[in-house]
Amino acid sequence: MTDTTPESRLAVVVLAAGQGTRMKSSLPKVLHRIGGRPLVGHVLDTAAALGPERVVVVVRHERDRVAEAVADVAPTAVVVDQDEIPGTGRAVEVALDALPDFAGDVLVLSADVPLLEHGSLAALIRMHRESAAAATVLSAVVDDASGYGRVIRDADGTVARIVEQKDATPEEASVTEINAGVYVFRATELRTQLSHVGTANAQGEKYLTDVVGLLRAAQLAVAASPAPDAAAALGVNDRVQLAEAARLLNARTVRRWQLEGVTVLDPATTWIDVDAVLAADVTVLPNTHILGATTIATGAVVGPDTSLVDCEVGEGAVLRRVEANLAVIGAGATVGPYSHLRPGTVLADGVKMGSFVETKNAKVGAGTKVPHFIYLGDAEVGRNTNLGAGTITANYDDVAKHRTEIGDEVHTGSHTVLVAPIRLGDGAKTGAGAVVRKDVPAGALALSVAPQRNVEGWVEKNRPGTGAADAAAKARSAQKADDGAQEEDG
Repeated sequence: MTDTTPESRLAVVVLAAGQGTRMKSSLPKVLHRIGGRPLVGHVLDTAAALGPERVVVVVRHERDRVAEAVADVAPTAVVVDQDEIPGTGRAVEVALDALPDFAGDVLVLSADVPLLEHGSLAALIRMHRESAAAATVLSAVVDDASGYGRVIRDADGTVARIVEQKDATPEEASVTEINAGVYVFRATELRTQLSHVGTANAQGEKYLTDVVGLLRAAQLAVAASPAPDAAAALGVNDRVQLAEAARLLNARTVRRWQLEGVTVLDPATTWIDVDAVLAADVTVLPNTHILGATTIATGAVVGPDTSLVDCEVGEGAVLRRVEANLAVIGAGATVGPYSHLRPGTVLADGVKMGSFVETKNAKVGAGTKVPHFIYLGDAEVGRNTNLGAGTITANYDDVAKHRTEIGDEVHTGSHTVLVAPIRLGDGAKTGAGAVVRKDVPAGALALSVAPQRNVEGWVEKNRPGTGAADAAAKARSAQKADDGAQEEDG
């Protein structure tokens, strides 16, 4: 039976209303992405792992864009709007209005603190409950506390208050223990004290941090727990901090896959999004990006210099210097170097795709070879076919896209142009340089050969004074001299 006593109930409030002016961006701060997700998405995922009874997200700046992102990640979360009264205290107050009958603990998170993990928050909640505190603050001890609120403790080490940077005295500003913006409150006491918080401060805002001092004034206990990893507790306020958060998250993700049996030759140049899935015995070579919901099966080798977005890579496949997006690569396939697989590409098992090949909305059958300098667009290729170098599908007629169908065991000659819509039957062949405009029956050879015509003296007549004309004249003179010498000898 689920424990529903007030001491065990948990609601999570995520603060996502801020504009984030230091990002200097038209995109709301909480929608900037690291590890393949927006900042708020990481926070919501971590919150969900705690198993809360309710999740409330407070929005304001670019309200609809943020609400849409929240719905994508946490469709059951309740989105509420902050009104004209500024400040984190007001944001939590409107969130509590969406939890009118809730009695339990309220965990308050900031949507711009993406690196906090489930275990750290679970420990914070556990400490809060074991200490019977009215509030527990997650703090961090840092070398440079500039820009952060300071945790001020009494002589006995208990938390007295939290002072914002702009309101701190020089002595308070020298404190290196900062407020990480993460709190656990007992809901009843939080409601009571928020009603007493005003806006008489340097920023004219209703500070959530003022609740700490009010709780102490009411003779209630407030605890603070320093985060074991200070870097993970810090928020993202500008592009520098965004990049650093991305680096830390990526290092964590890469290490997790290494411990699961993935070989990552150079972690510093390897980027793996949090939704990607790699099997044991995958090898990732330097300068490789595995992004989105990409999955890679056991034994595959990916890289170097490869970028995969939302791709599926089969067992034992080898991809070298490949750019791929929404593509499926079958088991044992080899791709690259310098291949570009665009959305809709599906390569069956054992396909061999060489250098400077581009595909789009193309299905390639098992065992087929697509060696080099080839474009396949809106095409379906059968099994064990061999496409000659320079083969292209001319799929666009300036109005619409058309499909090309190539059967099993087909062989196209070098520089074949297949003008869609068209079908090459099983076993068909084309000659080098063929421009194929009509269907080719099974087993037929398609040729488009015109007699070669040489126009003597064209260059000297039409390009006089050029290097080509001079070279041609010298060659013609030498040939005449050689022909005359042969006549004399004859």
